[in-house]
Amino acid sequence: MYPPLPEYPAHTYALHLQQLLLKNGVVDFEGEGKVPINGFFLPGGGGMFGVLVARDQNGNEVLLKAFSGSCMGHLNLPGWVDHLVDEESYHEYLRMFDAPIKEIGRLAEAASSEQERRLHLTTRSELSRMALSYYRELYRIATLEGKRVRLESIFPGGKAPTGSGDCCAIKLLQYAFTHQLHPISMAEFFFGAPTKDSGRSHLSFYGPCDEKCKPILHAMLTLDIIYQDSHIIIVNKDAGLLSVPGRGPQKIDSVETRLRKLMPNLPLQCAVHRLDMDTSGLLILAKDKETHKRMNKQFSEKQVIKSYVALLEGVVRQEKGEISLPFRLDAEHRPLQVYDEQQGKWGTTRFQRVRVERRSDGSLATRMLFFPLTGRTHQLRVHSAHGKGLGHPIKGDRLYGSGMSDRLYLHAKTLSFHHPITGVWMEFSTEDPF
Repeated sequence: MYPPLPEYPAHTYALHLQQLLLKNGVVDFEGEGKVPINGFFLPGGGGMFGVLVARDQNGNEVLLKAFSGSCMGHLNLPGWVDHLVDEESYHEYLRMFDAPIKEIGRLAEAASSEQERRLHLTTRSELSRMALSYYRELYRIATLEGKRVRLESIFPGGKAPTGSGDCCAIKLLQYAFTHQLHPISMAEFFFGAPTKDSGRSHLSFYGPCDEKCKPILHAMLTLDIIYQDSHIIIVNKDAGLLSVPGRGPQKIDSVETRLRKLMPNLPLQCAVHRLDMDTSGLLILAKDKETHKRMNKQFSEKQVIKSYVALLEGVVRQEKGEISLPFRLDAEHRPLQVYDEQQGKWGTTRFQRVRVERRSDGSLATRMLFFPLTGRTHQLRVHSAHGKGLGHPIKGDRLYGSGMSDRLYLHAKTLSFHHPITGVWMEFSTEDPF
């Protein structure tokens, strides 16, 4: 994944950290100097290091550094951010499980029969599962909002990959959030011999990993930031979250307000476009007024290409086509849109059927790709549901369909545009969330 925070000035401090490691020849150069870097250059011994630039409550700059996992058998080292699991809890975990698991393994090796050996191995496997579950419960992930969440609650089905929560990006943000520090910039680099099939090279910079870090960072930052640079931010918005704050205290929470907690200097109106609260997917935000202005121009001139994926109720027989219908706001039933050939604004959408699916409840639904050529309010929802359109509401549509059980099955899947400053053509894509 792309780094969720600006890399500069942390990148500059990280370059200095590289030189300190190489010059001193030890990782604990602020301590006793007893952990040499040699082990990182053994086959498969390389690891990730990270630097975070933050500000304390008085506005002072604070520099933090971390290594991923443990360092040559050390959970913590002087001068480095601590592991998420404190030393006392970690050693208690080892006392409870390490020796018994090893003892059962010894008994399995000394077993007098195959049946006895298999019995011991089964017992060891069950105890190992218990140990892993216990260990994961020691992790409490801190969020930008000051909350703590369980590690396994972050991953689908509670299946957190081994090593989740041990990466340096997670350690750095955990320390910042639990010490009233405001993160400004973060950079991570690889140090040593590359691990098997990682493709990472010595002293090169990389973003956090997708498998372990991305879901945790989503929970910590309360947003899925998939890209950001000096001018734009791309967020994969969650379903049920407003794009921008509405009126009243119940509608303050939004992508904009959450992002501003992380980046306080953003313009008051930084969202370049909007997604319905019930719709998930890609959203562009600008870091400055000039970028906002240029992106707005691209939208108005129809230079931005978007696609959506949706599940429609029932079986749609048309394979592809184009819908063009006029709609306007129903002022007495906001935010409902109604068909009106006289006062309505025309909206146009191209569609492509992907397949018909049988859902877990036995019902049939049609997976559809939409390519909106205009950006009218509720355009895709209306074009799906209305009789002059496809006549099949989007699953979970509480305004134009049969109601919502868990979510609206509409997701802004891809987004392409010219970078507002550099002019480079940029393309972003997400996986279907349903």
